[in-house]
Amino acid sequence: MISRIAYKASGAVRPALSAIGRTEDLRFSPDNRLLAIAGYARRRCLILRIDVETGVDGPAVTLHDFMELTSDSMGEIHGLDFVDDRTLAIANRDGLVALFALPREEPAGQSREIAAIRRVKGRRSSKLNSPGSIAVRLESHGRVTLLVCNNYTHLVTRHVVNRWLGYRATSNQPLLKRGLDIPDGIALSHDGQWIAVSSHGTKDVKIYRMSASLGPDSEPAGVLRNAGYPHGVRFTADDRHILVADAGSRMVHVYAGSGDWTGNRAPTRSIAVLDEETFLRGRASPEEGGPKGLDIDRSNNVVAVTCEEQTLAFFALASLINPQVPAFGHDLTRP
Repeated sequence: MISRIAYKASGAVRPALSAIGRTEDLRFSPDNRLLAIAGYARRRCLILRIDVETGVDGPAVTLHDFMELTSDSMGEIHGLDFVDDRTLAIANRDGLVALFALPREEPAGQSREIAAIRRVKGRRSSKLNSPGSIAVRLESHGRVTLLVCNNYTHLVTRHVVNRWLGYRATSNQPLLKRGLDIPDGIALSHDGQWIAVSSHGTKDVKIYRMSASLGPDSEPAGVLRNAGYPHGVRFTADDRHILVADAGSRMVHVYAGSGDWTGNRAPTRSIAVLDEETFLRGRASPEEGGPKGLDIDRSNNVVAVTCEEQTLAFFALASLINPQVPAFGHDLTRP
């Protein structure tokens, strides 16, 4: 098992983490000062004030305080992503997608009920149904694209909202469908060329090339094989690696590429991020027990993962993707 970063936390943060219950996705803010965690079971979002620093002994993480947010527009929160440092898009598995302005004050151990700026429903063939993970892409002229995994209709939809119009939706369309069976996680490459979608039912991650012609009938350009029950997925900052959280095992799978993600790939490394006892506590079915949410911080040094039995853990990115960096334990590399 890979060694975790022993993060520092204030006395109030650890009880807040313990109380959040079942988690799904998590996401660092663009300025790297906040970490948002989806509290699926308790219908709330936990916002942590975080610092990530680098030193001679590797990255260090400090959790200074927290804010717990609830809303009539928060249900079974599955996915979330930041539009900017103070605006958060949330996908509710049992409802819709909602956009929120975070409270102006710094997280200081308080609970707040907030109202949504806007709720997004979609229309006709792109109407939201069981929205799960979500990815935000900033466009020109105030437009923001929301890519939403509709888990049980096996469809990724694209919704364009305009912040200059109070985030009103100006376009809704089905985007990806071919090859997907319960899309459970989504990520955009940093160069804007690729979309990675975890496909739970097919036990792989489909990679689609971004283009003007992309649509529901488009074939995946590449496939990441042997991903177990993939959930959280992220590109590294240089787009040369993809990390995939496997909810059905103790593993995070690492895939290597040159930045061109066409073709089929197997993991180059598969590394345990949960100990056996913790994993078995959450093993209600073959599809559960392992890591779910996964994100890489904006400095590209730290990987954060979450699941119900291990609400939050941090790992040095270098120790996952680089075989020359010690993993401080058993490197469970697949042949």
